[in-house]
Amino acid sequence: MDSIDQPLSTFRPRTGTMEAWNAAYVRAEDYLRAHRIHNRLHQSRLIQAVLERAAQRHAENPALDPTTLAAEAVEEMMDQWFADVLGIKNREHQRIAIDGRVAMLLCDGTQQWPYAFLDRGNIPADFASTMLASSIKAGPDMTVSSMVPRDIDLGPITEAAGETLERMEKWPLLRMVLLWALFLGALLGIFFVTR
Repeated sequence: MDSIDQPLSTFRPRTGTMEAWNAAYVRAEDYLRAHRIHNRLHQSRLIQAVLERAAQRHAENPALDPTTLAAEAVEEMMDQWFADVLGIKNREHQRIAIDGRVAMLLCDGTQQWPYAFLDRGNIPADFASTMLASSIKAGPDMTVSSMVPRDIDLGPITEAAGETLERMEKWPLLRMVLLWALFLGALLGIFFVTR
């Protein structure tokens, strides 16, 4: 029987300080709240299960941080649970986590079934079918294709502008006269418009 299904008991880790375990508790609570687990009773059960897993690992290696161990424990629990609900056992952690979280958000599972999240023994059938229907399915495999670069045709206007600029570069005096003519024309235009 999973520790989530057991009634609440007293959590007393054999290693680590109370401050460290309180910090781990707060981090686990924040993490569950970020996943929209707002039911306090269910949240307390989940946090206790997370902290018990973290405490077992901390007893084996007391040099590790309880907060880090709690974060790893909740990730493992979520991966196992998402893999069970969605039937995706042979995928890496990132893919299971993404697929599971997206499916849970799309079906609004934490609101409609507040006690179902991470409950391994009692997953409602309608919740599991809704999660499966909300899961993202990958499209067809990618195929290799080749693209040949082609010259860009910008049309006759750009060609004429380019030729004009090239001619103006050859005759700097003509370029200066034309620029001054444009400048004076703009000033005269402004003067007559504001009059």
